[in-house]
Order: sequence, then C-alpha cells, then structure tokens
Amino acid sequence: MTSGATDVHRAAVLGKPIAHSLSPVLHRAAYAELGLDDWSYDRFEVDEAGLPGFFEGLGPEWAGLSLTMPLKRAVMPLLDEVSATAASVDAVNTVVFTEDGRKVGDNTDIPGMVAALREHGIEEVESAAILGAGATASSALAALSRVCAGEVVVYVRSAARAAEMREWGERLDVAVRTADWADAAEALRAPLVIATTPAGTADALATAVPERPATLFDVLYDPWPTELAARWSMFGGAVVGGLDLLVHQAVLQVERMTGRTPAPLEAMRHAGERALAAR
Repeated sequence: MTSGATDVHRAAVLGKPIAHSLSPVLHRAAYAELGLDDWSYDRFEVDEAGLPGFFEGLGPEWAGLSLTMPLKRAVMPLLDEVSATAASVDAVNTVVFTEDGRKVGDNTDIPGMVAALREHGIEEVESAAILGAGATASSALAALSRVCAGEVVVYVRSAARAAEMREWGERLDVAVRTADWADAAEALRAPLVIATTPAGTADALATAVPERPATLFDVLYDPWPTELAARWSMFGGAVVGGLDLLVHQAVLQVERMTGRTPAPLEAMRHAGERALAAR
C-alpha cells in the first residue's frame, strides 16, 4: 500500500551509472496503461555516499524507488523492514513507502526471474549451470532454489568467488558445485544455463553451443541478442532474455508501488522493445 498523503505520486530509479536504465520507460508505460495520470517516474544518479541524503530529502509524495547497482545492499540500513526474499540475498531492488511512513525493502529480481522462466515453460529442471559469480548470480541461485530440483554448477574465475557461491548455496539451500571458468563450455550442456556475466564476457562460448541446446537465460538486454544468445537460437534452443527479466521484475515493482494489480506486462514489454530498437 502506497502513501496516501498527497494526490501526486512520485517514483524513480536510483543508481550509478543510471542513464542507460530502461526502468522509466517501463514504469511510465504502466502508468499510462493504468490511467495513473498523477504518477511520475524519473531517474537519479546516486551512489552509496549520496543515498542517505537522498532519502532525507524525500517528501510525502514519494511512493517507491527502484534500485540498481551499487545501491542494492547499501540501502538496507536505511529501511524499516526488509522482505524475506530480499534478506535471503542481502539485496534490495525495490523500496515502497507505506501510508504510515515506513520504508519497506523488497527484491523483485528473484520472483522476476522465476516468472520469466515460467513464461517460457520452465517450471522445474533437474539441474542447472550459472555463468559468473557476481551480485546477479546470487539472485539466480535464489531463483533456482524455486525451480531446480538438483545440483547447480557455478563457473567462476577465482577461488574467492567460488567460496562465496558455495556459501550462498548453503544459505539458500541449493546444492552448489563450483567449476573453473576455463571449463565454462561444459555449462552449455545443462538443462538450464543462466548467464550473469557482463557484456562480452561469454561471447567466446558461442562457438561451443551444442547441437541441441536446452534453455539459456541471458540476463543482458543491451546489446541484444548477445553472441551466445544468437548462436543458441540458431541451434534451436530456447532463450530467455534480459528484457524478460527486466519487465517481469518491473511488473512486480509497479504492483507494489501503486497497489494496482495486475500491472500491464505486455504494454511494458512493448515499450521496452521500442526503446531498445531506438538505441
């Protein structure tokens, strides 16, 4: 439930860098479809040092915030409540301001991943592989805790990252085995592969795509398709893209911030597609 202290409602995405964010496009498309003419959604470049001051300057018209890196963990001490989903990965990407002035943190990336997979018919897999071990990889592990019945192999570049991912596996109750990035081509034979690496990192793996690949979830959306996703599709494999994730997590944000359900997923998706095509 959002703040009712004003007829005007504001929301925004914060992070650094932030100019590339598609969140304003998606949220504004939702407001237009829902007839929320008194709602606005902006973007602000804010880093960890500037986040407390930004919060202090917010008035009663603020309904919610979307957070991207590097703020997902830094925001947690500023909140009155953190959902179990967000606490499970120590990452908040959504803040909702309640009618009584409380600041509630949530994570829509995890259920957004699950929803994107289910939209593509992935309800359960016997095993999975994750490429990379950054912040998105922990969210991927949390999502896999809901859809993967067996082992998850995480391909990493360092022993420190491997240890971190094994710790996340224990925390999330996921059977995690780590492997060296040099063997990452082996990941491509898994029933579900989630690529969480930065743009260009997995391009070299495109030549290793098997003849009959299963499902690839590549969290990137710009540029799209990635070389890996393009090759995967060419060989007939199913591909879930970063825009799928972005839209599904944004749908949940809109619903939490506005109290309107369901949010217009297709209108938001089409707005995102148009914005990416124009880049």
